Amino acid sequence: MDRYHELRLFLHLTETLNFGRTSTDCHVSAATLTRSIQRLEAQAGQRLLDRGPRGVALTEPGRRFREYARSALQLWEDYHQGSGEPAGLSGRLSVFSSVTACQALLPDLLAGFRADHPQVELDLQTGDAAAAIARLAEGAVDLAVAALPRRIPEQLLSKEVARTPLVFVAAEGAAYPPVTGMAGAGNPPSWADVPFVLPRRGLARDAVNRWLRSQRLIPRIASEVDGHEALLTLVALGCGVGIVPRLVLTTSAVRDRVVEVPAEPALTGFRIGLCVRRSDLRRPLVSALWSSVLPAGLV
Repeated sequence: MDRYHELRLFLHLTETLNFGRTSTDCHVSAATLTRSIQRLEAQAGQRLLDRGPRGVALTEPGRRFREYARSALQLWEDYHQGSGEPAGLSGRLSVFSSVTACQALLPDLLAGFRADHPQVELDLQTGDAAAAIARLAEGAVDLAVAALPRRIPEQLLSKEVARTPLVFVAAEGAAYPPVTGMAGAGNPPSWADVPFVLPRRGLARDAVNRWLRSQRLIPRIASEVDGHEALLTLVALGCGVGIVPRLVLTTSAVRDRVVEVPAEPALTGFRIGLCVRRSDLRRPLVSALWSSVLPAGLV
């Protein structure tokens, strides 16, 4: 098998961490994929992947080998591009974002890059927004669209592309009072029994916790969920008052079934940014996409 094809299989496997999915996506048998990984491990002289009852995980040598594989494939592509008529960039980039950002932001963010480099394959991965920074930092993807914390890891760079406020939401027709005038008033009886649907983790949960402390409110938590989209669904079903970025609300399929609940003071908003590892800006594909994205405004 072509050595470069084996490197591509390895890189795909480091993203899925699932032999079955990689063999299906790359149209090779499970046995062929296993032999390819074994050959790479034999050539590297180290185990690149741990296979256990909980699934597949990269070893530390595997993380270093992943960077080598990316660089080797990029150099190979650069060589071919320079061996004949200029053909533009080609290769594969993986981008992680939440479902909302994928639908609401990525079409505009990536339109210019896609028009300039149509031969580049874009692998869009979606999941919980709270996991975006970690996925990028550990090398699972090339770029990520994420809510930006006050400080991002030293090895990453960010470029702000949008801002969105956090808002309280409730099911249409629900009889909840405005979220106002709580500070200094203890725990108002009208809110003592109101159920809340909250993000399980991430910047939104941090912002909510700060707001609740400032209002001296101890919430009755009906549910904690991963993902703003799932949270909105529970709110639409009447499970309680939720907190989501307005961007999620305005792009949601259930937006007509929920309403904003007035809040005073307002919750802290989000800065949303495109993030990349500093070291990866030396890669032509990553650098080209990074340069093509312009800052955006409030959404």
